[in-house]
Amino acid sequence: MEVRGAEEEVTGRLRRVRVLYRSFSRRRVLWLLVKDTVDACMEYRVTGLAAEAAFFTLISVPPLLLGLVGALGYLDTVIGTDTIDDIRRNILAASSTVLTTDGVDQLVRPLLDSIFGGGRPDVISIGFMIALWSGSRTLSVFVDTITIMYGLEGRRGIVATRLLAFALYLAALLVGAVVLPLMLAGPDLVVQLVPRSEGLVGVLYWPVVLVLSVVFLTTLYHMSVPVRTPWVEDLPGALVALVMWVLGSFGLRLYLTNTVEGPTIYGSLAAPVAVLLWIFVSAFAVLVGAALNAAVDRTWPSLATAAAREEILREREEAAAEEVRLIAERRAA
Repeated sequence: MEVRGAEEEVTGRLRRVRVLYRSFSRRRVLWLLVKDTVDACMEYRVTGLAAEAAFFTLISVPPLLLGLVGALGYLDTVIGTDTIDDIRRNILAASSTVLTTDGVDQLVRPLLDSIFGGGRPDVISIGFMIALWSGSRTLSVFVDTITIMYGLEGRRGIVATRLLAFALYLAALLVGAVVLPLMLAGPDLVVQLVPRSEGLVGVLYWPVVLVLSVVFLTTLYHMSVPVRTPWVEDLPGALVALVMWVLGSFGLRLYLTNTVEGPTIYGSLAAPVAVLLWIFVSAFAVLVGAALNAAVDRTWPSLATAAAREEILREREEAAAEEVRLIAERRAA
């Protein structure tokens, strides 16, 4: 009976909220959503959390690549020795832009010779372990922040949060392995793989890439909320995040073209700085999209999130009342 009464109370509140905002103009509601989103971004330090996510993402890339390179030592008969030689030369060339000649000759070259000589299971295992830890830490930042933005902190334990972040990171690797090469290489890559698909690729290429990106972002937002809500309700944040990411990447490219390319004060650090800034823009767009979804939920809350917030508020009130009672008993004694 108490549960039914609570649900009826929440349902009545939802009706009142919807009636309240129905009397506002669309422009007024849009302004309130934008204001609420900006307030949430400032309150929850979205820029700082985006920087944290970018840092953990960046440190996950080298061990991930090292683990992949270590696995290539077992695949020379499959992908061919010429391909492995090209990969080896590219790694040495990239290392020479960051390290000195002695550093490349004494550290990178012997390591690559050992790895490509027959595979290194220790390098593979350690590299993937570090990559999985730091990468899942990035997704943990997103999951924790989204949970707090919805006002549902404490609904999911630490272990469950890390396991969810780990699963989302594995999903991100799978989606990224498909989407990123397509976005970077363009339709020509698909046409080279399937020569007779040029007409079909020209029509479906970008819609498929965009749909995959939106589906992953929406799923990230949907899974991060501790209570189950309709998947489609997280679409607005995913669309906004994708638009912000495209515009941010374009603006970052213009900035880097004028500041980093050619002679620059960054020197050999120009490439890592550019990658870090791009990851920061991506993380910032994801968190802003989450803030928008949270603002929409506060404006038109779903039954599940409203009931969960009511339960959390009730538990806090009961805990505060118990604390007051204990203090009164100690004073009386």
